[in-house]
Amino acid sequence: MVCTLLTVLAAFTDAMSKRNLAERSFIMIKPDGVQRGIIGEVIKRFEQKGFKLVAMKFMQADEALLKKHYADLSEKPFFAGLVKHVSSGPVCPMVWEGLNVVKTGRFMLGETNPADSRPGTIRGDFCIDMGRNIIHGSDSVESAQKEISMWFDEKELVEWTPVQHSMVYE
Repeated sequence: MVCTLLTVLAAFTDAMSKRNLAERSFIMIKPDGVQRGIIGEVIKRFEQKGFKLVAMKFMQADEALLKKHYADLSEKPFFAGLVKHVSSGPVCPMVWEGLNVVKTGRFMLGETNPADSRPGTIRGDFCIDMGRNIIHGSDSVESAQKEISMWFDEKELVEWTPVQHSMVYE
């Protein structure tokens, strides 16, 4: 009985751990970030933190996709300019996975307005103007799921385990 209970508890704990570790976030480097050559720096920071890259593209986003992506901002006065800017050049959309990756990723990006971003954050280190804040990150797990499904097919999300996984997670 005790052995069975311990086995069930271990399986439950393992399942909960994997579910939390499998949280995913959508991160996109906008054309201003691509033009400034910070793709490698963003990848470096997320990898050094211990997150796992599961998908990445380099592409030109069309206006239809961007209007869908930014639909929640469609009533804002800056919406048309945002869509025009992000469709003006290549972007680098990515999917990152790990424990609390959405919340931690947003912290790593810094505030939407770079003037409010701390040094050490991506926007704090690389941005000055809010209209050129170089990067987008999901603001919730639900948004991440929606954004990932807009930009990536399920078959493009790669399941793999980095060799350093046990050095990052207990």
